[in-house]
Amino acid sequence: MNKLQAMEVFVQVVDNGSFTRAAELLDLPKASVSTLVQALESSLSAKLLHRTTRQVTVTSDGAAYYERCVRILADVRDAEESLSRMRINPSGRLRVDTPTGLASEILIPALPGFFERYPDIMLELGSTDRPVDLVEEGIDCAVRGGPLFDTSLIARRVGIIHFVTAAAPSYLARFGMPAHPNDLAQHRCVNYFSAKTGKVYDWDFNRDGERIEVPMPGVIALNDSNAYVQAGLSGLGIVQMTDYLLMRHVVEGRMVQVLPDWLSDPLPVHIVYPQNRHMSAKVRVFVEWVAEVFAGHPHMRLGAGPAFAPPERAAA
Repeated sequence: MNKLQAMEVFVQVVDNGSFTRAAELLDLPKASVSTLVQALESSLSAKLLHRTTRQVTVTSDGAAYYERCVRILADVRDAEESLSRMRINPSGRLRVDTPTGLASEILIPALPGFFERYPDIMLELGSTDRPVDLVEEGIDCAVRGGPLFDTSLIARRVGIIHFVTAAAPSYLARFGMPAHPNDLAQHRCVNYFSAKTGKVYDWDFNRDGERIEVPMPGVIALNDSNAYVQAGLSGLGIVQMTDYLLMRHVVEGRMVQVLPDWLSDPLPVHIVYPQNRHMSAKVRVFVEWVAEVFAGHPHMRLGAGPAFAPPERAAA
């Protein structure tokens, strides 16, 4: 018995609930399909399927074995594909979801290089700060910042996000510069809330072993990173946002870094994708490309430190 062939036959029978349909898809005689499954059960000394005249269902042992078979067959296909031309020239539609600010500031400016390398991939790039269900919405992979809660996804850590606290010069001229995080209780802050839960995120500050985590007073909360930065630029209040979105405004004088000697907790960045039976070449090359982009970014690569404004700006 060819064990890999028997596993593939068994998976097709489970997926289709039918020996006949599995035989059609695999271009095998129905008797051969039945014989291979029986041989598999015999070698395992376990019943994998319940058979009736109307339907075929999987047993509890069969369900557990099915999951193992899916992973094994995926590994075999991955090994084969790594040597195929698809590895060199992947093609087809690729659906990706990324946070808004990260897409606009980091990934989209780098995409010309991606398409030069992979001209036959058609990218559909969703840009939202709303968490999406990859399986339900048919997303191939997603870039996510922060802790991961969906254990059904495969995740690869590709970078790190640091945060900066800043305000527009017009705001500071009106309300003054805070010297300590506790001073923020007397200020207006622009808050950020979760698009999934509606919860407003607290701010955190760390310096020399001292940690402060508090809710911030404010008259506005947003859930889109680009809109959030615009609120800060408009003087609506002090903001705490990713350094890759804020620091260029600080360097160019449109914003001023606040409490520069207090650091906020960094967040990991992962690229995640469903536990598909077979990770396509287009997903694989996109994952590698994202990791490469982040590795080349001075503030987002793994191990990078937080950004600081030039001294003359920080003291403004």
